[in-house]
Parts: sequence; C-alpha cells; structure tokens
Amino acid sequence: MSSINRVGVDLAKNIFHIHAVDERDKIVWQGKYKRDTWIKAIAKRVPPSAVIAFEACASAHFWARELTALGYQVKLIAPQYVKPYVKTNKNDKVDAEAICEASGRPQMRFVRVKTVEQQDDQALHRVREDLVRQRTAKVNQIRGLVGEYGIVASWGIGNLRQAIPFWLEDGENALTCEFRHLLALLYEDLSCLDERIETLTNMIKQRISSKPESKRLLAVTGIGPLVCSALLLEIDGKQFKNGRDFAASLGLTPRQHSTGGKDTLLGISKRGDGYIRKILVHGARSAYRHSKKKSDSLSLWIQRLSEKKHANVVIVALANKLARIAWALVAKNETYDEKLASA
Repeated sequence: MSSINRVGVDLAKNIFHIHAVDERDKIVWQGKYKRDTWIKAIAKRVPPSAVIAFEACASAHFWARELTALGYQVKLIAPQYVKPYVKTNKNDKVDAEAICEASGRPQMRFVRVKTVEQQDDQALHRVREDLVRQRTAKVNQIRGLVGEYGIVASWGIGNLRQAIPFWLEDGENALTCEFRHLLALLYEDLSCLDERIETLTNMIKQRISSKPESKRLLAVTGIGPLVCSALLLEIDGKQFKNGRDFAASLGLTPRQHSTGGKDTLLGISKRGDGYIRKILVHGARSAYRHSKKKSDSLSLWIQRLSEKKHANVVIVALANKLARIAWALVAKNETYDEKLASA
C-alpha cells in the first residue's frame, strides 16, 4: 500500500470528509467520519511526514493546533484559492479533493495558524467592532426618531449624548410623554453600549501592554493601541518577505489591470482583512489631521505629499507606509527611526 503524502480535509460541524494521496498524487484514501472519530482515523492511517490541509474557515485554527500537537504539518488555505480546483458539482467530497490538490501547488499561499492568545485578541476586536456597529445603528435610530418631532442634534455622537438629557427635561419641545419614556430607554441602551465598548478597549490596551513589540509600534505616529493590537495579529516575519507584501495582503496597494505590455494601475485592491485596513486608514487620518502642527520627519513627509495629492490619497498612502513600518519593526525587531520612516 502506498504511503500517504498529502491529505485534504473538508471541515464541518459534525461530518468530516478526507481525501488522501501518495507522492504520485494517486488517491490512497477517501473517507467520511464523525467529529469525534476523524482525528483518530488520521492518526491511525496518516504518517507524521504527511501534510494535512484545511480551508481557513470556522474551527480551522483549533483543529490545526490539535493536529500540530500530534506532530503533523498543517496548512490552511484561503477558500478563494481552493475554489479553482473544484472540478465538478460542489459537495463535501469534491471539496476535500480540491483542498488536497490546492495544497500540493508549489506557488500556493497559506494562512498562518493562530495561537490561542491571538484568537483571544481577535475575538476582542470582533466583539468590539460589532458593538460599535450596534452603537452607530442606535445613534442613527435616535436621530431619525427625534427628527419626526422637529428636533435635530448637532453632528457627532458626543453632541447627541449631551443633547438627549436636555430633550428629556425640556417641557416646551414637541416630545410626548410616551416618546420621552421611549427615548430614555434608547439613551440607556446607548450608555450601556458605550460602557461595553470602553471595557473591551481597556482590555485590548491591557493585553498589549506586556508585549515588547507593542512598545515599538506605539512609537509610530498614527498607530494607537487598537491598531497596534490588530497589526500584531497579522504580522509574521516568516509569512511575508517584506513590508510591501504585508501592505499588499491588506489591500493597500494598487490593483492592476495590465495587458499587452501596458501597465494600468487602479485604486487600492481592498483585499485581505478589511477590519485591519479600516483601522489603519483611521489611524492615518488622525496622523494626517495633526501633521500640520508637527515638525517630525513623518509629518513633514505628509505635508509635502499633501501639496501634490488629494487628502484621501495622502491618507491611504500613509496607511500603506504605516503597514510597511509596522512589519519592519516587528519582523526585523528594529526600533522606530523617524528619518527612515520619511524616506
């Protein structure tokens, strides 16, 4: 019997499909197993030298850590890179075969397996981002409702927070008793969301305070605690060759549509993790707004670029630069140098 060289596993909640091939890509094993038996089947039939591949989907990092603890080499593949290898109608068996086929391509790109600590940090960011969306929806709901009573709040969530108590106490406005009670409940919900967001923000700040890389990142203009924590989830000196590759993975480099020897560059590709790209742009926007009052090298670079380009272009260019700087500081274990940052 041929020795198994590569295994593709289609993960699911309860039923897992396995597709294994030998060094000649000949099918050696195909099977369907339940959640509590599939790893035992792997350990029984697959040698430790084999490569086991999954799609980077729900529970993939957990199972990757479990198999790594057994001595296997595990590779995670982004779903969009697996799809071209699905030959026929989609089903779990075909997906397992496609994963196995994709994992054997020499130029395939793989996803780094996250540790438990990294998943904890990621969960904090995801829950906090969801709470921010809920708060935005709540603010828009309040503005829309009070607008029907002829009341308009100034722009900004801070002005709305200050205005609501005055609306509730003002007996001369058009608000009815029933709506005042409803508005008080909405204000209570808004305050509760603010408290939860503040709690999670403090938890993120506390978690990065003990990391040596965070001290170097926080020295960079435009990188605050949230941006720092999110960047540390993605930066790996082994996964990316240089800072430009890391910036490209976040979708901060131009999208190409070139043919016939003619290079055509479009807007940024917006690939990769949209959340990290968004907060990087927010950090760059903050640095851009305060650059006119500063004289450090990076602020002077922003000022020079602002003379030639639109503000939005400058902000995205700065976000790209921040991503490259962050990669260099973490991957090369370097200290932030303002002169190099403005190059």
